[in-house]
Amino acid sequence: MKNSDPWYEVITFSDGVSLIREKYVADWLRCNIWHIRGKNYDLLIDSGMGLRPLKQEIITLTERPVTVVSTHCHFDHIGGAHEFDCRLGHRLEASVHANPTLENTATTGFVRAETFKAVPYEGFIAEDYRVKAAPLTGYLDEGDVVDLGNRHFHILHLPGHSPGSIALYEQATETLFSGDVIYDGALYDTVYHSDKAVYRESLERLKSLKVKTIHGGHDQSFGPQRMIEIIEGYLAGNMTLGDPAAWVGNQL
Repeated sequence: MKNSDPWYEVITFSDGVSLIREKYVADWLRCNIWHIRGKNYDLLIDSGMGLRPLKQEIITLTERPVTVVSTHCHFDHIGGAHEFDCRLGHRLEASVHANPTLENTATTGFVRAETFKAVPYEGFIAEDYRVKAAPLTGYLDEGDVVDLGNRHFHILHLPGHSPGSIALYEQATETLFSGDVIYDGALYDTVYHSDKAVYRESLERLKSLKVKTIHGGHDQSFGPQRMIEIIEGYLAGNMTLGDPAAWVGNQL
């Protein structure tokens, strides 16, 4: 595989939201990185794998300060956080952000040569990939509000996929940035710190949320009807990723 540049692609929405993607990471793994323009500062929801500098990409989108919110502590969502000064997430996962390993970031089994359509830099070896430490500089929990000056995002603590999984809900636009709590695909509930019973409770809670648009941590955005379909499918025993090793093997 050849080194490819540019590594990132930016898809701009009409509401001050941009989707940043690591376009040479396999579609089945690639995290959605969401950039939201605010009056006082901008928000970056998740930061991808950190394979190439992300901050310089953000500079092309804004001159305002940027706060990173990590929806949870898995490798594909926190890899670029170390580049930014303000890093927020749930307290239950603070130790992972401060001392990431292959095991506690759920990296093992996912990152291999086949994960990439091109390499991020000369000499890159997939097996050497590690998340860089990026201790949280502040904590977010249920009921907190992230105030951008002109936009307000309420924090929902929705554990199950991981203990500290959070989502950000903008009531004014009925928009949910859901991380890996829900996205338009098979949900992953067999991570080392997943709790299936708690996950079911979190998804049941989402069913009553008044929402128009869901921007997930993976795959395409979707609406409320699709959200209910995914939740009902999961609660019925479908829409689950299952054994991760077998699942990854099927993607290759």
